[in-house]
Parts: sequence; structure tokens; C-alpha cells
Amino acid sequence: MAGTGMSTLGLDPVEERLYRHFLRNPKATDENVHLLLHTSPAAVRAALDRLIELGLLHQSDAGALTASDPGLAVDRLSRLRLLSLHEELQQVTQSRRLIDELRREQGPRSHPAQDVEQLEALEEIRTRIDDLAFFARHEILSAEPYTELTPENIAHARPLDARCLQRGVRMRSMILRQALSHPPTAGYLHELAAQGAEIRVLDDLSERILVYDRETVLVPADPTDTSRGALLTRQPGLVANALALFEKIWNEASDLPDPAAQSDAAHRLSAVEQLVLAEMCQAGKDDIGARNLGISVRTYRRHIAEILRVLGAGGRAQAALLARERGWI
Repeated sequence: MAGTGMSTLGLDPVEERLYRHFLRNPKATDENVHLLLHTSPAAVRAALDRLIELGLLHQSDAGALTASDPGLAVDRLSRLRLLSLHEELQQVTQSRRLIDELRREQGPRSHPAQDVEQLEALEEIRTRIDDLAFFARHEILSAEPYTELTPENIAHARPLDARCLQRGVRMRSMILRQALSHPPTAGYLHELAAQGAEIRVLDDLSERILVYDRETVLVPADPTDTSRGALLTRQPGLVANALALFEKIWNEASDLPDPAAQSDAAHRLSAVEQLVLAEMCQAGKDDIGARNLGISVRTYRRHIAEILRVLGAGGRAQAALLARERGWI
């Protein structure tokens, strides 16, 4: 349909038809154009005034109208529309301040609100986490002892995390150091850090804590079995305890290692070991790699064992991934 495209950018059908008309007919006037559009002169006048105000039409002293270049027009409408949506989004995210006002009007309640809400289904927990992140205004704290994130986990989290960081929400996360041995997970964590997230690592982390805006806490119902659901609370005393625990662990954690600093660790490999690493990632067989370097297969394999130890890899495939992730090859 003719009006579908520009209507998403804030133009009504009359405004869009007028803009298209003057694109096709540069330097035409607005005389009798209402007859062509089958609408009233007043509607046309209002639409013309708005298009001129938006900078989509320019009128000469003689009354001729010229349409702006489509690229400039769409870019301007897009920026104005995004600005409007951003303002609306800010109003929505600040709506929680209405809760106290509405509760004052609610009057006495026959049943007190639950201090703790139990969430049982995994999908229900995920949905609630997404909602809490979407409406967070100031800060999100997380302690999560995972060892790796699946591609699905990353694809789901990336737009939500990016949106929070772009809105200025402070994100502080603690994860197990072991997760950095998983290249896709390490890559995503460094991606978040580059966008402004604060990430720290620990060798040992068993606590699972999510805190939103220092007023809502989500923890496992059973810390030893996450399949038994989660507990959500806004009870001030419980929130304060969760915050105190988070800060205590945070102060004991280390900053996320800088990838550039990690690449410096390659200097721990000898010159021969760096050549062996390159051959290991390219040659299919040990005897070919050893022959290319002019050393014995036994010596070649001894160097590989040392490379695996330095990288902390469980096998050659993982070693190759880690080496590429750290920029060693």
C-alpha cells in the first residue's frame, strides 16, 4: 500500500501523498491540489504546513514547492521518530513511581501483598527476568556461576543487554573464571565490557543472585537445584541482605582480564613453541608438522603438550580456538 512505508515514520496518508506528488512534479504549486487528492483545502493546507515545518517541502517566494531529496527526508523523519520513541520509552520506564501513588488510593487491603513470590516454570522465570531487565532504570547486578553460554543464550541476551547499556543502566556481573576458557562466552563477555558493562571473575562462585534497581531480587528457590524454581522479592530486608552479599563477593573478585593483556601471555611460549602452535593449527598430522619444522615427532608432541598446558586447554581443538581468541595466531 502507498502509505505503509512513510506512515511508520510519522506521516499521515495526506502528507505522504503530497510529498510524493511534489517529488513527481518539482516546482509545482499547491493550486487545486486538493482536487487531485480528493480532500478538503483545509486538510491540504494543514498537511503542507507540516511538511514545510518538517523540512520535507520547500516553498519559493513565487509559491512553487520542491520536495527534499528522499534520502534526506527519510533520514530526518527517522531521527524525529526515534527521538519520540525514546521519550515515550523513558516515560514508560519511570512508571514504577506511580505504584506508591496508586497504592495510597487503593485503601486497606483484605490480603497483604506477598513478600516473596515463587516462580516455578523455567519459561516463567525467563520471562520475568526479561521483563525486569527491560524495565530496569538504574542498575542490574548479577552473580551467575555458569561455565559457558550457548549460542542461543548469547543471541537471546545480546539485544536486551545492549538496550540496557545504551539507556545508561549500570551492569555489574560476576562469573566463574572457568567461563573464559569457552571462546564464545569469553568473546561475548568482552563485547559487553566494551559497551560499558563491569565484569569480574572468581575462581569459585556458588551464589546465584540477580538484583534490579536495588529493589527487586531473584534467587534460586533451592541453591543446590535450580530446576526447583526461583524466588522473587521486593521486601526491603531481604533486598538489603542480598545487596550486602553481592558487594562482599564483588570486592573479593578480580576484574575481567584484558584480551590485550592475555595476548601478552603468548610470550611465555618459546620461539619453537610458537612455530609448533602455528603448525598444529594448520597441519593435519603430527609427522607433517614435525617434518615442516625439521624436528622429531616426539619433540613436536612434547611442545604441543606444553602449549596445551600454557593455554589451559583440554585438547588440540580447544587449544586452537583459545589461541585464535587470544590473538596468538
